[in-house]
Amino acid sequence: MSPDAPSPALADEPAPPARPDPALLVVLGLIALLVLVALVVVFTRGTPELLDAGTPGGVVQRYAAAAVEGDEDTAARYLTSTALANCDRYSEAGTNDIRVTFLDSTERVSSADVRVSIVTFYDAGPFGSSESESEDVFELVRADDGWLIDVVPWQLMVCPSTGSGDGL
Repeated sequence: MSPDAPSPALADEPAPPARPDPALLVVLGLIALLVLVALVVVFTRGTPELLDAGTPGGVVQRYAAAAVEGDEDTAARYLTSTALANCDRYSEAGTNDIRVTFLDSTERVSSADVRVSIVTFYDAGPFGSSESESEDVFELVRADDGWLIDVVPWQLMVCPSTGSGDGL
């Protein structure tokens, strides 16, 4: 056998397994870390921070929370007598979920406007859920002990029962 010819025993041996590329391992590690951080953020995200109850935004935030939860009595405490008198029961939305996001507020001496984004989610249909998004304004007036809501976006109007059989 010539010295340049490969040995028959070496030709039949399988090649050693390829070692994983270190750069690939680093990329996979970073992806796993990002997924873990995202899961922690999603599952530890709490309720939104409450605004000061003495501000127009804080009044709207508390009213909207009560309205969404169906707590008519609590919601009614944030309304003027005019708003309660103008209540239309037809406006009660039949939605499964609603999200209200504070956008900004304009405060004047005796009145204020609080602009919000309202996203309403409806039952899922054959192609998934549907939603409606709009911007609207709560109009508030200054009362003796703070702020009261005088005009409510229709999606969030709460009409408390008067106890006279009007529970439509």
